[in-house]
Amino acid sequence: MAGRTRGDDEGVVARIARLLAAFDDDEPELGIERLADAAGLPRSTAHRLATELARHGLLAKTAPGTFCVGTRLWEVGELSPLSSRLREYAFPILERMYEATGENVHLAVLAGNSPQTAEALYVVKVSGETSIPTLSRTGGRLPLHTTGVGKALLMGRDDEWLAQYFTRRLERETTFSIVDEQRLRADLAESRVRGYAATRQEMTLGNFSVAVPLPGIPGLPAAAVGIVSHIGRSSESRLAPIVRRAARDIAAAVGPRLARR
Repeated sequence: MAGRTRGDDEGVVARIARLLAAFDDDEPELGIERLADAAGLPRSTAHRLATELARHGLLAKTAPGTFCVGTRLWEVGELSPLSSRLREYAFPILERMYEATGENVHLAVLAGNSPQTAEALYVVKVSGETSIPTLSRTGGRLPLHTTGVGKALLMGRDDEWLAQYFTRRLERETTFSIVDEQRLRADLAESRVRGYAATRQEMTLGNFSVAVPLPGIPGLPAAAVGIVSHIGRSSESRLAPIVRRAARDIAAAVGPRLARR
């Protein structure tokens, strides 16, 4: 039927979920027309839902007809175990990593509803004046196959999971990105043998990264910790022991506290 949208046969929760998912790094504020298009909803429906969400603080109006994520949604997000447990107890360890290296330090978890949609969700980023620029940000997502923490997360997936993952098309971020299944599988096999994942200019030219998966922690998604540096400033052999120790320390700090809750 002409004029129908994806939202015509959906419940209100699904519509709200797609409305909230329309906001991203590039568009943290959206006018109602753009919001409706991004969510695949009629403009009248998008306006009604956005106005109601703003009334409850889940969205906020920044100008007439323009919305952004609201403070109440941020408050609720902070109740997630990723914030109240993993990030809280891992942060001192990540700070020590930064103090020891002066480089970008990342903690990420596996996110996505399936292997075909899985990405690395960045829970913590610690950096400073001496750190090189990276595309990562706390709360942001980046591909698994081109990032250190992403490859570390792939290291821990089983054959069935990886078989589904490789049905997707892997995008090339730089000329050094590994997008061929056999090459990436070989890279992951080498990573498992040496105990850490590594990338060299696969996400950003000039950068390399070293990352280690955390041991499984009950109640939390798979997680990994990593460091990103410039290829001419440090080395895998120097950073790998620091990252390995951090992974063990984070698991030791977080695991017992989760068990007591």
